Amino acid sequence: MVDGAIVKPGLTESCADTCCRSTPSALSLTSERAALIRQAFRLEWMTVAWMVVEGVVALGAGLAAGSLTLMAFGLDSAIELASAGVLIWRLNVELRHGQGFSERAERTACRIGAVLLFTLAAYIVAGAAWSLWTRHGEAFSLPGLIVALLAIPIMTLLARRKIAIATQLGSRAMRTDAAESITCGWLSLVVVVGLLADLMLGAWWVDAVTSLVIVGFVVKEAHEAWSCEDCCDQD
Repeated sequence: MVDGAIVKPGLTESCADTCCRSTPSALSLTSERAALIRQAFRLEWMTVAWMVVEGVVALGAGLAAGSLTLMAFGLDSAIELASAGVLIWRLNVELRHGQGFSERAERTACRIGAVLLFTLAAYIVAGAAWSLWTRHGEAFSLPGLIVALLAIPIMTLLARRKIAIATQLGSRAMRTDAAESITCGWLSLVVVVGLLADLMLGAWWVDAVTSLVIVGFVVKEAHEAWSCEDCCDQD
């Protein structure tokens, strides 16, 4: 999500524009780069705080309403918590030991982020297939609707800032984390659409169908994150 709107798949920079543009590992950590890393730290801790609230509400509401989309939304919150934790570790390595020491942490964070994204995509597909097979939709959930509506502007701001800082740092790992925020934003919109469709139309299938909308984007980002190491090595 960028400039107040959810980021469309394909609009973020490619691996060649971020990871492969990183500066040589021999350079020491400059004051400007250290300031960017501290900004990234603040964004990640803000992410952690919101994901705890979002995850608890979404999972609780999803279980109560039998909503696939809300459950996927809650699972994405847990995955984003893990992704934020990985980024905090990766940023801490560079802040303590310099840019040269952060390269291995960067690659590790890329791979972990990719696995988390693949896990989310697999869960969404499996859950949607099961929902359509059993013809089981969701029940309307007011707490779920509220947290999803709040998540849209919150994830807009977080994703926008993460993408900007990832570009300046040349960090593929942070861009992968930004993709998690973008995914959360899309899921927020999907949850809102699904819940309102159930409330107004009683359309049981909307929950499963809308959850599949973001799978292609999630898989694309996961694949790019996983291949980042080869991309950087070639550079």
